[in-house]
Amino acid sequence: MNAESPFIIPHSTFSICSHANASKDIVVSNKLGLHARPAMQFVDVANGFASEIKVLKFGDEPGEADGKSVMQMIILAATEGTPMRIEADGDDADAAVKALAELFESKFGEEE
Repeated sequence: MNAESPFIIPHSTFSICSHANASKDIVVSNKLGLHARPAMQFVDVANGFASEIKVLKFGDEPGEADGKSVMQMIILAATEGTPMRIEADGDDADAAVKALAELFESKFGEEE
């Protein structure tokens, strides 16, 4: 085959992806839900990782947010009892999901 063949992909147009994927299902357990303060905490932790972070909201009003955007996280309007999933894609995906899930498990430090 010659260089003009449509079956040859130039090396510079693709890359081999070595990213890891991780996810964890959680339930919002703090009484005030995912309001501004916990959303900011979540985003601060998420921005400490190189991975892309996505948050999926399930239930009656499903939604999806970039976990590194405070505004998108607040717009999810996740109240107490809302089932959600944290997803990460990148080399530090496992650590990111673990750290972010711990925020929910600790109720964002709002309750003792």
